[in-house]
Amino acid sequence: MIPVELQVIGSSLRAIAEEMGAVLVRSAFSSNIKERRDCSTALFDRGGRMIVQAEHIPVHLGAMPEAVAAVMAYDPAPDEVWVLNDPYTGGTHLPDITLVSSTELGLAVSRAHHADVGGIEPASLPAFSRVLAEEGLVIPPTRLDDDVVEHIASSSRSPDERRGDLRAQLAAHLLAERRCAELVTRRGRERVERAMDELYAYSERSVRGGIALLPDGRYEAEDAVEAVEGDLAIRVAVTISGDEVEIDFAGTAAQHRGNLNCPLAVTRSACFFVVRVVTDPDVPASGGAFAAVTVRAPEGCLVNARPPAAVVAGNTETSSRITDVVLAAFGRAVEVPGMGQGTMNNTTLGTDAWTYYETVGGGQGASPGADGPSGVHVAMSNALNTPVEALELAYPLRVERYELRRGSGGAGAHRGGDGVVRELRALEACRLSVLGDRRRHAPAGARGGGAGTRGRTLVNGEEIPGKDTRRLAPGDVVRTETPGGGGYGRGR
Repeated sequence: MIPVELQVIGSSLRAIAEEMGAVLVRSAFSSNIKERRDCSTALFDRGGRMIVQAEHIPVHLGAMPEAVAAVMAYDPAPDEVWVLNDPYTGGTHLPDITLVSSTELGLAVSRAHHADVGGIEPASLPAFSRVLAEEGLVIPPTRLDDDVVEHIASSSRSPDERRGDLRAQLAAHLLAERRCAELVTRRGRERVERAMDELYAYSERSVRGGIALLPDGRYEAEDAVEAVEGDLAIRVAVTISGDEVEIDFAGTAAQHRGNLNCPLAVTRSACFFVVRVVTDPDVPASGGAFAAVTVRAPEGCLVNARPPAAVVAGNTETSSRITDVVLAAFGRAVEVPGMGQGTMNNTTLGTDAWTYYETVGGGQGASPGADGPSGVHVAMSNALNTPVEALELAYPLRVERYELRRGSGGAGAHRGGDGVVRELRALEACRLSVLGDRRRHAPAGARGGGAGTRGRTLVNGEEIPGKDTRRLAPGDVVRTETPGGGGYGRGR
């Protein structure tokens, strides 16, 4: 296939995935999807290989192939849509609901974070869940029909919102079906499928070429996730050999009795993200980019938990730490930036009548050539902050303060990015749940750069733990001060 034609067909496929995302965002009911864009879309071939993905949420996308494999095991019919959220069959955490449907070229997939799926706390991100069932409705691979939609909706504290968000996902899948059919009509099935094969192979060649430029060797690093009862160690050894990488988590802490656990699909997502970052960040994001990477983790450890362990914070906080520690290991071989904020600063508020969820951006680490960006979502999160106007219009909440946390980035030849200060005032009684990290250990700098400032969460001026659930009275103020990024190099 000539390169020009490959580029044209590849761009058409990527455009379908991007348009799926646009339809989902514009049609969604919840602010979490329509404003924060906490969703992802991708196209797979008939063999279950991810060919193209929209540039959405890294933790979603790396785990999608396992969700597709779980659905394909049921031999779905061409006219069926399947749904799942079970973290132990290719999901991430229960609020992330995945749909899989057929197209003329293979499969279309969407994953969206729903603001409530019936967990023990509003918004289904409880700070102290111990088993998966406490985090909400568990959906194994299931054929989606009207009864299943109603079951999902009725299990939520906001059923109309769930129906609306699920219908938005379905609209994205209808769009994908139509656009794939149009592409086949324009270019011919055989040529498009040849292009899909080549796109997958090109991504693999590009990443293998990037790995081959790295010095062979074994590189180790260690970091910790901050559980309420103490630190949980994550240890990793990255072995580079020719054009392949093995990432081994032997020595990592045992799975948590709380909810900081990761299913292996999430751990793989974080590892794939880092490998792409250090080899070829601009490579077309297909499953081929992951073919040269092997991830190993002892069964029953923090990053390869066994059911029915709770996982809701593993998807956000532990995945962020996996990214940090794997990047630190690669930093023994090549230059990498200082650490970013290393947390998603999950904040949920709600009652039986409404639920609100947001993550809050922070500082990114400085790099060899530039200061780190400030007030951004980093690593495994690529979402947006909820705009003040949208938040205050939809919920009994008021934004009292929203600004950069000046000076929170680490010092160095290049400074780390600054974190954010965000204050929300509850206008009626509600429940608050917080899942944050980097409250005890600051994001480290690189090559002598200073650490970023640690994060804090306060209620009415009193600092609370990074993982906490409590009741708020009308007028109570929740203040989140997010971490700054690490600096790079010694300052002048």
